[in-house]
Amino acid sequence: MEQVGGTLVKHYRDLAFMGFTEVVMNLRTILNNIRFCKKDILEYNPEVIILVDYPGFNLRIAEFARKKGFAVHYYISPQIWAWKENRIKKIKRDIDYMYVILPFEKDFYEDKHEYPVDFVGHPLLDAIANRGPVSLENFSKENELSDRPVIAVLPGSRKQEITKMLSVMLKMVSKFPDHQFVIAGAPSQDKAFYDSFIEDDNVALVQNKTYDLLSVASAAMVTSGTATLETALFKVPEVVCYKGGEISYQIGKRLVNVKYISLVNLILDKEVVKELIQEEFNEKNLEDELFKILDHKHRDQIFDDYYELEQKLGGKGASDKTAKLIIKNS
Repeated sequence: MEQVGGTLVKHYRDLAFMGFTEVVMNLRTILNNIRFCKKDILEYNPEVIILVDYPGFNLRIAEFARKKGFAVHYYISPQIWAWKENRIKKIKRDIDYMYVILPFEKDFYEDKHEYPVDFVGHPLLDAIANRGPVSLENFSKENELSDRPVIAVLPGSRKQEITKMLSVMLKMVSKFPDHQFVIAGAPSQDKAFYDSFIEDDNVALVQNKTYDLLSVASAAMVTSGTATLETALFKVPEVVCYKGGEISYQIGKRLVNVKYISLVNLILDKEVVKELIQEEFNEKNLEDELFKILDHKHRDQIFDDYYELEQKLGGKGASDKTAKLIIKNS
């Protein structure tokens, strides 16, 4: 939005806290930011409020906006199909129009809860389709890499998850000497932070080049999240990994109501990519699964499933469709 003329008063990255205990520890900061946002809305007095993702924050703003008489549109639905399904009451009460990006969400809202929504497709399709080609030769030259096939390492974006994930992921380096391992550095983290984990010359770090990296990767190890879908859309066989704080994990395990943690598997409703969760995320299992996805017989089925995934996501133009619907409905 900032790129097309919007004024940024506070970045969402300043509000991103992951896990139950982490949210509790930063509760004062979160509440202060909610007060700031409410004050800013009243001063600006918009005709329409467009909420994007981030339900813990935005649903509170939606309730406030409804009471103040503002029209409220929501792009990228809260994942109430996974947990906190009772939020549907607040959504029906406070949200005028909902625009969803996952195909099963339309059925969830309309069939189960009799709440009409618009399925607009997934914005990642545009982000990926609008890129130019990237060759392994050029990527390797620009980043001082060798000519060996690349295994991408996507350990997440927050320090707490990178710390838990990266040390295990990098234990694969000595087991696959014919490949080079390249870490996708998060923009929010300094190079020095990653350097503390790198002990092998066969490991490189690239920052702000995740899509270029996925364009040339032969396989990937990916911390669960949107990156699992991005990796699939680049047609890269992957192993999905997750290990959280024990307290947060045990709480989440009892509250989250989904069969899978990766969007790839959720959308296709079957295990397309292997998920190594908590104790299953260990050196032996990761090695076994990485060997599998580097085997051509296994890869053919993955590519077929990835094609099906792309078809289900509804085609390009999600944000344009949403913008037109917002104008139409305002």
